[in-house]
Amino acid sequence: MTRPVIVGISGASGIVYGVRALQLLRASAVPTHLVMSKSARLTLQHELDMEAVDLEALAGEVHPPGDIGASIASGSFATAGMLIAPCSVRTMSEIATGVTSTLLTRAADVVLKERRRLVLMVRETPLHTGHLRTLTQLSEMGAVVAPPVPAFYARPATIDELVTQSVGRALDLFDLDVAGVARWDGRAAAAADTS
Repeated sequence: MTRPVIVGISGASGIVYGVRALQLLRASAVPTHLVMSKSARLTLQHELDMEAVDLEALAGEVHPPGDIGASIASGSFATAGMLIAPCSVRTMSEIATGVTSTLLTRAADVVLKERRRLVLMVRETPLHTGHLRTLTQLSEMGAVVAPPVPAFYARPATIDELVTQSVGRALDLFDLDVAGVARWDGRAAAAADTS
């Protein structure tokens, strides 16, 4: 049986990444637990024509951000890990310090202490030195920092394709092979060498 993936959605711009993660995981029959920050609900209103109830319907189980007693707040609850998409600077900072104020950051802290996979699709640019130090600290703690960077070798024709490729690559980090992700096979490079 596949262990569930926790999907966290912070209030950073790029909520479509979290939505697409839930869609891809659902299509691959991977169980999910969703926790959204209060700010994520505001971002949803600004960025997508989608109601919170419709987003939540994509998840297997939904946890309010204030429910510190939820299953995902305990290391005894077995998961494959957690993806935070998008991950705000505030969220990454709370995780790095271990001073967690919501279930979103508590669940991430638990994933780290249990040595499970934590993938952070950090959405901020430019980054100042404090951000970079925090990201280094998170990497040293075992988190994977995976900003949503487009893969142009896949020749995306739409924003939807860009989003799917970025999220699919993040889900690769959980050893999940989801449909819709273009894979580099070296053929284009070989063709360029012969011309």
